[in-house]
Amino acid sequence: MKTNAEIAAWGRCYQTALRRYLRSSGPSSNPPAALRLGRRALRLGLETLDVARVHERALDTVTSPEDTPDHDGRDAIKRADTFFRETIVPIEETHNAAHEAGERIDRLTQMLRQRAAESSASDMQLEQAVACREAAEARAEACAAHHNELTKEAQRIQRDLRDQMRARLSCQEGERDGIGRELRDEIAQALVGIDLCLLALKTSGCLDTDKTVKSILDLQRLSVQLKAHGLITNEGQADL
Repeated sequence: MKTNAEIAAWGRCYQTALRRYLRSSGPSSNPPAALRLGRRALRLGLETLDVARVHERALDTVTSPEDTPDHDGRDAIKRADTFFRETIVPIEETHNAAHEAGERIDRLTQMLRQRAAESSASDMQLEQAVACREAAEARAEACAAHHNELTKEAQRIQRDLRDQMRARLSCQEGERDGIGRELRDEIAQALVGIDLCLLALKTSGCLDTDKTVKSILDLQRLSVQLKAHGLITNEGQADL
């Protein structure tokens, strides 16, 4: 923005150019002085309203009868309006360019906002996908850890079952061995008793009946069969 002195000097130049234009003979639709003044006003940073104020002050001065002797007042005002319109052309062109630039900026801003919204939505979807994946990985890790624990527990139970089975089999084997020994001992003792009885009967002189002899023979035959099946051994047994 220029100083007030420069603006005031421009206003005087505008008044002088407008007076010269109004005094010129013949209509002129494109006064060249107006365009030069408009470009200078643009460089000074003046707006259309500033130029309009200067124009009003200058118009009060230059439209007196002595300034426009060859034209009536209405024609002078019309020519002055043409001069004003030509003066503000550079300013209006700048405004139009600025308006178009503003519209382009608005469109670009809208596009940027839309892209930002789309990017934000994409980021949110990506964050949700990442969160879902992390949750799935955490569940998979938890399942894997639980599976490992179950596997270890199953292996431990299998070892315990094998140990219990071996212990039970060993216990049953021991019980069978013990029962077998007891049975053999009892049978052996019974057979030894039978042999002793038979021996006593055989050696006694009072056995003279056929029935007694037959019973003795049957007992001896039973003893032989028990020995043949391995139910008793000769250990500790008296010979008949």
